[in-house]
Amino acid sequence: MQDPVDARVTLAIDKDRQIAELFITHKMGLLKAREESRTMEEAVQLVVDKVETQARRGAERLKDHRRRGSEPIPHGAWPVDVLEMKADEGPRIIRSSHLRIKPMAVEEAALQLESSKNDFLVFRDAESQRLQVLYKRRDGNYGLIAPEL
Repeated sequence: MQDPVDARVTLAIDKDRQIAELFITHKMGLLKAREESRTMEEAVQLVVDKVETQARRGAERLKDHRRRGSEPIPHGAWPVDVLEMKADEGPRIIRSSHLRIKPMAVEEAALQLESSKNDFLVFRDAESQRLQVLYKRRDGNYGLIAPEL
């Protein structure tokens, strides 16, 4: 049995523009696209092509991620250092890790987080270039922390 998939299509007409939007939610995340054209058939075909491309890229990334395993930390990765705290100051941070902060869309981050063992992912939003944190919620959904600057 396959996991459930939710697909939502919105078709709209705005003057001489035909608009098609497609949102597909599945176990690996969200695929979404919006296209405009002079004919509705063309707009629908363009939006389906765009979502198919996103799905293919996501599947390829997942395969590459699994095939690659752990990689050496590249130049420019952000180290997170172990903090030394005295016993009476509370819990200590006992693990150090390096985060590779790369630009990506929220949907891409969701795909990467789904294939990860971690409960969160720090990434740079491709549009705004701001750091954001995507995390797994207890209810199975995702939360997004997008700091205002």
